[in-house]
Amino acid sequence: MRRPFHFLAAAGTLLLLVAGGCHRADMSRPLICIVVPSQDNPFFKIEADAASARALALGYRVRVDAHDDDAYRQDNLIDAAIASNAAALILDNAGADSSIAAVRRATKAGIPCFLIDREIHASGIAKAQIIADNDQGARVVAAEFVRAMGPQGGEYVELLGRESDTNAQVRTKGFHAVLDRQPALKRVSAQAANWSQAEAFQKTETMLQAHENIRGIISGNDTMALGAVAAVKSSGLTNILITGFDGSPDALQAIRSGSLRATTLQPAVFIARLAVDEANQFLKSGNTGKPERQIVPCDLVTQSNVDDYTDFEKVR
Repeated sequence: MRRPFHFLAAAGTLLLLVAGGCHRADMSRPLICIVVPSQDNPFFKIEADAASARALALGYRVRVDAHDDDAYRQDNLIDAAIASNAAALILDNAGADSSIAAVRRATKAGIPCFLIDREIHASGIAKAQIIADNDQGARVVAAEFVRAMGPQGGEYVELLGRESDTNAQVRTKGFHAVLDRQPALKRVSAQAANWSQAEAFQKTETMLQAHENIRGIISGNDTMALGAVAAVKSSGLTNILITGFDGSPDALQAIRSGSLRATTLQPAVFIARLAVDEANQFLKSGNTGKPERQIVPCDLVTQSNVDDYTDFEKVR
């Protein structure tokens, strides 16, 4: 059943490359396929852009696709990479368990896989799994949340990420490793907003209406945090402390304006470039020279250091 798709995918890829103005000489260059969850979310877009720019600079052809957190679509995109005889795959996967078979299939087809941002629950298949330290990042922003809430503590709510994303689970566990040790803090509600700003706006409005004494909102990512910021503003409330996670440009601007207390910056640009560098090293030598699992620390961003960061990277 997959063979017709392989043929169509390869043909479609060729048409796209021709339509995009690729020269015959370009087609002789090895292809690196970059697959991310979405190109609409600023975090995933910047990692795709950073990986693409690095690969092009190193002399590769590049194709960027998004699986929209759909494991079936991810399977099809990996089938297309196999059909296109890709030299390497840079993947921010669609699920720690549901992606194992897809990564194994690409590896068996001779395509080395370099995972970024999200790990899979298997070792020895991907050549590298390079991820931000989500636990450490969650703990530092939770500690800032505690400092800002003050000794009086109070009621707070939590916005949770997509259940299928391992990072969502790691972050909430990291938050609570800090928050649950504070007897003055009381979580009165937790709602999943699936990394969506619109969902976060709606869920925050509902929580604000149900709990009139909320003093803080801790969010699993910046997109949801910004939805919470908008909901608080729309409700006419003030003095509600909100934190995020990721370090998006919009979150940094919200920190500057004072509507967001803090975020944790994931070094998405660094991780994406590193994955391409290791792919290049592997293709040239057969070895990355690094362990498979590589954990990169996150940075706490507040008003005191916000100007040191931009577009998911530290600039000074």
